[in-house]
Amino acid sequence: MSVPEKMRAITIAKNGDVDVIELTTQPVPKPSPNEVFVKMQYGGVNFIDTYFRKGLYPTPSFPAVQGREGAGVIVGLPTDESIVESEEFKKRGFKEGGSVGVYAGGLFAEYAAVPWKQAYPVPSGISTQTAAASLTQGLTAITLMTESYNVKAGDTVLIHTVAGGLGLLFAQYAKYRGATVIGTTSTKEKAELAKQHGADHVILYKDESTVDRVLEITGGVGVEAIFDGVGKDTFEDNFKIIKRKGTLVSVGNASGAVPPFPPLKLTEKNVTLVRPTMGNYAYTPEESRRYGNELFDLIAKGVFKINVFKEYPFSAEGVQQAQSDLTAGKSTGKLVIKIADS
Repeated sequence: MSVPEKMRAITIAKNGDVDVIELTTQPVPKPSPNEVFVKMQYGGVNFIDTYFRKGLYPTPSFPAVQGREGAGVIVGLPTDESIVESEEFKKRGFKEGGSVGVYAGGLFAEYAAVPWKQAYPVPSGISTQTAAASLTQGLTAITLMTESYNVKAGDTVLIHTVAGGLGLLFAQYAKYRGATVIGTTSTKEKAELAKQHGADHVILYKDESTVDRVLEITGGVGVEAIFDGVGKDTFEDNFKIIKRKGTLVSVGNASGAVPPFPPLKLTEKNVTLVRPTMGNYAYTPEESRRYGNELFDLIAKGVFKINVFKEYPFSAEGVQQAQSDLTAGKSTGKLVIKIADS
């Protein structure tokens, strides 16, 4: 198919509030020999988008195309013979016209060039909307509950903001592995949704004490692991409810970054603290293929039920509203941007 020289893209020209988000015309990227070239159909909205937009995470240059998760159709394959002939590349089964989920920078655009190891072939029967809605958070749930703390049968784990897109996947995966799941959320409606997705106990943190309820549920012992995407507002209380030799997995900064603290704090219970990123677990070609295959297998089996909260238009206003809804806690499940039909 012919590819235009220009494309529409969601960009920012500086860091700031949602009003810095624009729909602009940009050059279509020229794929490197190691990249898969994708015509984008959907983008997934994540808190990391807001971190880059605000400047919490640095942006190398402006204007910067937004979005780090999406899915679409392959329109070009790598040209580096050493890659194309490698066994790991062949195992992916890439083909032009095939659906693919992608994890990289600059994906809220009509076209994207993505390193091939960050492209995940989508099996037939799974839509590109589902792929875009599941890739980052699904891989995060699987990798963090395997490598940050290996959740196993008999564990009790706490998941903050359990009714969000990542929280629901954490709950489903922990339950699949045989753990007892405690979650926190803000409303009764969100609590019911969390229970439908594997949560055994849900704490309404606005109405009751998370610390008191966790200690009550666990008989005063605490939980083996905490998966915390809130950050600043929940960090201190986590130490009151983590079990001796427990693991605190700091996943995100929804309420702000965790402030500096003395490492000696960890010695009170010999707590393990990790601050991982999914990209460093699904890093090598073998790792990304293995975890990607597990994700789509779990979706196909119905273990992961992917909940799309809302589909937003591919416009400055659409992305602004999506980020505002996400940060205001108005959403449950996943928010997606519809970039194109085909």
